[in-house]
Amino acid sequence: MRRTTPGVILVTLLTTLLMTLAATTAFAQGDPKAEERSHVDIVIALDTSNSMDGLIDSARQKLWDIVNDLATAKPTPILRVGVVSFGNDGYTTDGWTRVDIGLTDDLDAVHEKLMGLKTNGGNEYVGRAIKVAVDDMAWRQDKTTLKMIFIAGNESADQDPSFRSMDQAARAINGDIIVNTIFCGGEAGAIPQGWQAVAQRADGQFAAIAEDGGAVVVNTPYDKRLQELSSELNGTYVAYGSKGKEKAARQVAADNSAQGLSGGAAAGRAAAKSSKLYRNADWDLLDAQDEGVSLNEIAREDLPPEMQKMSEKEREAYLAKLKVRRETIQKEIGELNTKRQAYVDAENKKNAGEGDKAFDVAVKKAVRKQAARKNISF
Repeated sequence: MRRTTPGVILVTLLTTLLMTLAATTAFAQGDPKAEERSHVDIVIALDTSNSMDGLIDSARQKLWDIVNDLATAKPTPILRVGVVSFGNDGYTTDGWTRVDIGLTDDLDAVHEKLMGLKTNGGNEYVGRAIKVAVDDMAWRQDKTTLKMIFIAGNESADQDPSFRSMDQAARAINGDIIVNTIFCGGEAGAIPQGWQAVAQRADGQFAAIAEDGGAVVVNTPYDKRLQELSSELNGTYVAYGSKGKEKAARQVAADNSAQGLSGGAAAGRAAAKSSKLYRNADWDLLDAQDEGVSLNEIAREDLPPEMQKMSEKEREAYLAKLKVRRETIQKEIGELNTKRQAYVDAENKKNAGEGDKAFDVAVKKAVRKQAARKNISF
């Protein structure tokens, strides 16, 4: 076991939340239809000034674990994630704040954007970042969706000369959007207290991450096999349409980059990919069929080359065989991930208190507490 930097904790938390949410729902019997599922919109706003390399690494590392934790929610959520970065001199003309990706259920695209973030500068305008997250994201407008912003950084939350963070937090909660703040540093002093006040103004949770780390990374005996199964799972995807080839390549690229991260990110990604939160109906035929799309609705030229020559019955048989293969792999992933999580929990219990200041712990606690407001349980 080893500790990660505060930044690694944040990325790790995001990954963990996404992964957990996804993994547990994949293997449940009688999974609810889309219209019966809950909805969760989360925007992650990350400080990308020079001092925040560790924060960005953490978000990358824990994105999939975050998904997996959400996957345990009932009703099964439809998760969308967006990313905002701020405090970066690379986009001063945009007020040092940028939407990196809007709210989407394409988790591979979210992962790709997180991997592309770079630190540079700058002016950490927390108020402006909240404003951009509120105004420039296509939030669901119904009252049943859990809408949350997680904003993280290590400087004063009130630097912005144009948009006060407290005012923007008030605007957020008036729009039914909760703002949770994560300060990378100790809890004592005026600066962290300012971050806490912002969270309180928007009915959110505040957490402080220890500057010297806080997340305990646990490697398990199941990680290698989970990575292998993740690759095998890719072989069950049937890319179609104009987006198919590009998105299939993105899936593999996300696998490769997750393998380069520490903290079991690749194993967590495997679990997330086998869940109902990992949605690819716009380019994968099996997922499209699960969401009610008929093969008859897809033009022959949009099918993969190997299927274009098949009869209708041959196509159905081909997809049915792949579906059985996918479900077999998902089942093994589910069983191994359960063992993996038990192993991680046991190791964390031996080292009680070491991970209390971890980003993923803070996010999970906030999500679980605030989900009850929308009749979502864990």
